[in-house]
Amino acid sequence: MRIFIRLIAAVLTILAAPASAQDGAGFNGFVNGLRARALAEGVSARTFDNVAPTLTYNPRVVELDRQQPGPTRPGTTISPFAPYRDKHVDKARIDRGRAKYQSLRPLLSGIERRTGVPESVMVAIWGHETNYGAYTGDFDLLRSLATLAYDGRRRELFTAEFIATLKLMDRGIPRDRLKGSWAGATGYPQFLPSMYLRLGRDGDGDGKVDIWTSQADALASIGNYLINAGWKPGVIWGIPVRTPAGLNRAALAPKLVSPRCPRVHERHSRWKTMAEWRALGIAPIGRGWPADTELASLIEPDGPNATAYLLTTNYRAILDYNCSNFYALSVGLLADEVAR
Repeated sequence: MRIFIRLIAAVLTILAAPASAQDGAGFNGFVNGLRARALAEGVSARTFDNVAPTLTYNPRVVELDRQQPGPTRPGTTISPFAPYRDKHVDKARIDRGRAKYQSLRPLLSGIERRTGVPESVMVAIWGHETNYGAYTGDFDLLRSLATLAYDGRRRELFTAEFIATLKLMDRGIPRDRLKGSWAGATGYPQFLPSMYLRLGRDGDGDGKVDIWTSQADALASIGNYLINAGWKPGVIWGIPVRTPAGLNRAALAPKLVSPRCPRVHERHSRWKTMAEWRALGIAPIGRGWPADTELASLIEPDGPNATAYLLTTNYRAILDYNCSNFYALSVGLLADEVAR
């Protein structure tokens, strides 16, 4: 009986212990259990063995992850775009973007020649991600990614990113530089570590890829990302338009369901050529048309009686960077303002 009572008491003690203490024990075991996989994927034993003992569970990271909104449910009211646009394409961001754009023109023009991505679009993404490098995040990447992997909600994703971050250390990137958002995005372009390994580019010719302090490398990497996402040189991202009264929107509804971010893409119409849109009475606002044969879809982010946008395939490349219509529209609009 006394043994049974002691066992019950021990269980109650564990249950009553602070969550951090319970998580700490399990967390350490989980991290150590990743050693074999990390080494098999090319991480050096020295790097893993130096890092693992320094890591601790970060409950704040899990709290922030839990606060992320889930997918928008059918029938849910979608907020208007205008307030988001006013906040993210504001005078301060435009003015700062124009200053960066002008000061970096010699560098940016070379990157545009190599990638085909307009200079202004690269600057606009940089401006949206980190306010042109003003804030890149101060979370320790290895601690955050190990915590998120241990938490288990998206275990494979964050385990892979944790191992990718160890590979960055093997490439000579110091631990104190590997900081970023709570979810593991880092540097001026807010790349995940695996994205840095795959798409990071040397933009200043020094033989290194430094997206943390080199504006040239960060912008070249953004350009390379968009090319990888399907950017088509010589085509604009989209144009603001007016829709005519009586436009048959039901006939324009998309026929296919996107396998990625379906709630984002279902707000777009089906594809039509620019010539077909013009025949339907769609009129540009302050900007000329792309070629008549160029395909575009229509989005009305503030409803039928407000500014709409015709979106080319290059808009989809921006969506690949961040799958949000509000984000992609704001990047396009900021890019237009920066280049004026």
